[in-house]
Amino acid sequence: MHAPSAGEIVAANSNHWRKIINLLAKVASPQEDDWRRFRDSDLFEHTALCFEPALKEEGCWHWIAGQANLQRFVSLDHHAAVLPEDAEIAVDGARRLLLSPYPDYRQLSNQRVARIREALAQAGFYGGVAF
Repeated sequence: MHAPSAGEIVAANSNHWRKIINLLAKVASPQEDDWRRFRDSDLFEHTALCFEPALKEEGCWHWIAGQANLQRFVSLDHHAAVLPEDAEIAVDGARRLLLSPYPDYRQLSNQRVARIREALAQAGFYGGVAF
């Protein structure tokens, strides 16, 4: 399957999707300051957006975001630990899960993205498989 271009998705949709894709790139980019290049050239080579309430593959990370979406995974067996400085974000490194508020700038400020990146780095995300 051909990986879509972030630019094509944004152009075909709305500003809403631009925000989601930018936040996905900010979190997933191996180099924090290089997220724009990562978004435009590599994002969908290493990540995917899924809309089914099930984890897709073993061995890859899953980011489940937004209160309504989190409810669809209520029966998911995990041990996600809430970040000490932010009770709305949790990471389960063993199960490779990130649980967070909806990916919107009002919900995920740059400060929150930095906290997520730090937690993912501690869990080995940036040396392993992306979302």
